[in-house]
Amino acid sequence: MTDPRPVIAAIRDGRGLDGPGAALIAQGLANGSISDAQAGAFAMAVLLKGTGVQGRVALTRAMRDSGHVLHWDLPGPVVDKHSTGGIGDAVSLVLAPLLAARGMFVPMISGRGLGHTGGTLDKLEAIPGYRCDQSEDDFRRITRSVGCAIVAASGDFAPADRRLYAIRDESATVESIDLITASILSKKLAAGLQALVLDVKAGSGAFLRKAESSQRLAQALVETANGAGCATSALITDMDQPLARSAGNALEVAEAIRVLRGEPGALRDLTLALGSEVLRLVGQGDAGLADLLDVCAAAEIFGRMVAAQGGPADLLDRPDAHLPPAPVIRPVPTPEGKVAQIDVTALGHAVVALGGGRVRAGEAIDPRVGLSMLAKLGEEVGPGRPLALVHAADDTAAEVAIAAVAAAYRLGEGAEPGPLVRERIAP
Repeated sequence: MTDPRPVIAAIRDGRGLDGPGAALIAQGLANGSISDAQAGAFAMAVLLKGTGVQGRVALTRAMRDSGHVLHWDLPGPVVDKHSTGGIGDAVSLVLAPLLAARGMFVPMISGRGLGHTGGTLDKLEAIPGYRCDQSEDDFRRITRSVGCAIVAASGDFAPADRRLYAIRDESATVESIDLITASILSKKLAAGLQALVLDVKAGSGAFLRKAESSQRLAQALVETANGAGCATSALITDMDQPLARSAGNALEVAEAIRVLRGEPGALRDLTLALGSEVLRLVGQGDAGLADLLDVCAAAEIFGRMVAAQGGPADLLDRPDAHLPPAPVIRPVPTPEGKVAQIDVTALGHAVVALGGGRVRAGEAIDPRVGLSMLAKLGEEVGPGRPLALVHAADDTAAEVAIAAVAAAYRLGEGAEPGPLVRERIAP
């Protein structure tokens, strides 16, 4: 069968998607034999009628197999993590070397930020010389020798997803849980993983704000990944406040380095929770995992990874020398009170407006700018404790950001932070 119309009609009529149909669609997306009109009709049919669980698994596998799939021969489990995106979420920078220090191998293929959330690659490229674009041979060499590598996806991975991603944006089908799931997992599973942990955010700074939407996505991701042969679980985690105290690329790298050196806080706590999930998935206990942060074993791995990918060899010893500050640093003043509510998405947009993120793919960003010392829910603020520090390129940008951050916070009584991990989803 080479005509995609019967496949589209079957989905439209509620009969789902089978393996051959998924393979036809994925290959047609990758090689261009399916027209944009047919791709849009497929996406709309999936949005309105769904594929069913087995159809979602079939689509994920077919999109994964539309391009190059890595295979590994390493003396330990090959694992990874994916986050749906949040503010102050530098977990990948800590978790990858932490798992490597525990004897795992983490070939992490990451993305750039778009919209109000930051991207792992943008954070790492705040480090002078760090190269995210690595050849497959170098990617394999660094993963084997260091234990982890964090790189950009090449065009060879899941090309069907690259085409469908653009079609979804143009056809108003971005919200489809089936298509979101296949998009995320086709790229991740192309890395040849044995286990995957998912961090699905919920709250005011999340891609999906409502708890029920995040739960649906987490369930779909876990069902699909396990159905495709990769042991997977998910944590639904809180994004009603920033995860870390910083938001902005160089600022988040600096905070991740402090966590790698043993600093406490929510970033450390969530990293350990996700690390424990990975260990559970590969049949290991998590005893001693936190010690790898306290004795800087994970920090040593991170330093080696940065150097192997072109960054400075002394980053951990001299972070201030390699992560220069923004020219203007200003506090966000506030009357005395307690933080009752935070519009976390608004904080993300403030970072973008400073130049620390992008609205359209390919835009340049300023790694120096962002927010630090972010106040959390339930904390007392006032003249001696600003809501945050704004790091800006100039005074005008700083003034705009100060107003935006102040508007994102509401002071009052009765709001205490909820649990960092709201729910665990496992097969």
